[in-house]
Amino acid sequence: MFRDRVDAGTQLAEKLLEFKKENVVVLAIPRGGLPLGAIVAKTLNAPLDVVLTKKIGHPYNKEYAIGALSLNNRILSDAIGVTKSYIEEETVKLRKKLKKRHNQYYKNNNPQNIKDKTVIIIDDGIATGNTIIVTIELVKIQNPNKIVVAIPVAPPSTVRKLETSPEIDEVICLETPYNFHAVGQFYQEFYQVSDQEAIHLLEESKPSLDQKN
Repeated sequence: MFRDRVDAGTQLAEKLLEFKKENVVVLAIPRGGLPLGAIVAKTLNAPLDVVLTKKIGHPYNKEYAIGALSLNNRILSDAIGVTKSYIEEETVKLRKKLKKRHNQYYKNNNPQNIKDKTVIIIDDGIATGNTIIVTIELVKIQNPNKIVVAIPVAPPSTVRKLETSPEIDEVICLETPYNFHAVGQFYQEFYQVSDQEAIHLLEESKPSLDQKN
């Protein structure tokens, strides 16, 4: 059990100290992953950025990911029986949302170049792992040197799924409870992170990065 995302991020950062000597970029999954990502990035003296992707949900179960997309790429992993027209309609709709979020998050920033970098992907917890796996496939297109997934909590079956993904080099998970229903049950305080807070955390990370450069 974690007090809040700050507590989880602090504990996670301690486990990631070995990466301080590598050329790291911390990618947080918005919005809940940003409070943790900010702590990890500060601890590792690394730049902080976000993974701006959207999952493509199945037409009969939106929570089930059949793929994911970014502004520039799209991956379909389990779209058997799903019409091409549905996928195209979802792509247009989701990219409109992504464009809006991109304009919000990068109003005063530019996306980090992750080519040949060690990328540490941070979230506040993972349930099934389906969405993050297809998201990581989109990250892989940008040719990072290494992809590490670091999370405070996930069920054992999900950690095994992540560990067997050919796209992921290492998985670091602090707690793997069997009695897993939702990420929020493992936090004493689990509020919804707003876009405004997420953008503030992203912009706040810039001064230390400017000093580094």
